[in-house]
Amino acid sequence: MPLKSMESVEEPHLNLTPMIDVVFLLIIFFMVGTQFSQRERQFDIQLPTVSDAQPLTSRPDDLIVNVLKDGTIIFNRKVVTVEELERQLRAARENYPDQSVIIRGDASGQYQF
Repeated sequence: MPLKSMESVEEPHLNLTPMIDVVFLLIIFFMVGTQFSQRERQFDIQLPTVSDAQPLTSRPDDLIVNVLKDGTIIFNRKVVTVEELERQLRAARENYPDQSVIIRGDASGQYQF
């Protein structure tokens, strides 16, 4: 049985041609893109101004009122009375008429309509 000689084994090699093609394409892409952005900056454009613009205000988070089993009211992580809760809710309605209020009551507490 003939043995293969060491000289007949081919050395592995890496074909870099596809990688070089991709690199050149990326270089061309970025060069063309840069030229377009420079051309866009050459235009002298007067941007419109707004004289009666009002700043945008984001709607605040929902107000959460917790009512415990014994009737204790917690609003903004503080124990409050009914009068204090009413005052704070009126103030919130004046600032944000569409303000949402979530009332969470204890399941074992007594409630009425």
